[in-house]
Amino acid sequence: MNPPPPPRARSGFLSAAAVASVVVLLLAGCSGSGDTGLAAGTDGAGTARMKIALLTHAGKDDAFWELVRKGAATAAAKDGVELTYANDSDPAGQAQLVRDAIGDRVDGIAVTLAKPAAMKAPVAAALAAGIPVVGLNSGIDAWKSQGVLEYFGQDESVAGAAVGNKLNGLRAKHALCVIHERGNVALEARCAGVKKTFGGETENLYVEGTDSDAVDAVLTAKLRQEPGIDEVVTMGAQFALDAVGSVKAAGSKAHVATFDLNNDLVKAIRAGNVQFAVDQQPYLQGYLAVDSLWLYRHNGNISGGGVAPVLTGPAFVTRTNVAAVARFAAAGTR
Repeated sequence: MNPPPPPRARSGFLSAAAVASVVVLLLAGCSGSGDTGLAAGTDGAGTARMKIALLTHAGKDDAFWELVRKGAATAAAKDGVELTYANDSDPAGQAQLVRDAIGDRVDGIAVTLAKPAAMKAPVAAALAAGIPVVGLNSGIDAWKSQGVLEYFGQDESVAGAAVGNKLNGLRAKHALCVIHERGNVALEARCAGVKKTFGGETENLYVEGTDSDAVDAVLTAKLRQEPGIDEVVTMGAQFALDAVGSVKAAGSKAHVATFDLNNDLVKAIRAGNVQFAVDQQPYLQGYLAVDSLWLYRHNGNISGGGVAPVLTGPAFVTRTNVAAVARFAAAGTR
């Protein structure tokens, strides 16, 4: 599918009723004194300010997505973009957010494709309406087939395989891969990658990621039932911290490793409670997604040429190198 042409300025705002999350309106480049010479609601070219919707599958109170949002907000401020952020962990709900953005005539959409089948029709509708769409974070195997312009994220299969090799080096024997969102293609790919390269036994444990108490209860029970588990691999920083508590509660000797990073996880790595984290740089994903839409509109640029993803990870953060990212994590950008 050919990408839509760079869009002209549109009017209208994303309906507040369509979202149950944070709405960020960034009107950068304006001051009360009028020093910038920019009229309100315009960009540097004197045209109507570009409107972009960032729509994710984030669950409630998931700190990972705050990093994505911060990166997007920074790019929007730099580019003079009006940014709306909305999330819905239910695939039907996220699909509706895309339809709402189409109805509100945004100039670009950045969307996660954790459940690609659910997003196929709304993404196609956006493209038919002449709205460029970029993908981020989830859906690296689906973005091209759906006609998405660009993709920013981690190859989760590659990242999972790297973790499997890392566990081999640590001489682990039995790894438990904890998936906090059933059916999420990115999480499934990670665990499949671990299984592909890890020489020991691997099994998946599904938990309800929106309920921290339930995660702890299920994981603790599993570790008590199978004392031979010597490695717990979680799919997010907050779940790694839950796992540390579960290991203690179960009296297990298992170590904890994880995908993704935040400030609390940095502290856990420094303390030796978590062995390592795989950093996919969510702040960078949000930043690049918004900035790419601005660049496409203003200069016709397409990162990766529209045929290759722009990879933001994986990178291992361990006790030996964690100091290099600690200050950025403390600032809430890593």
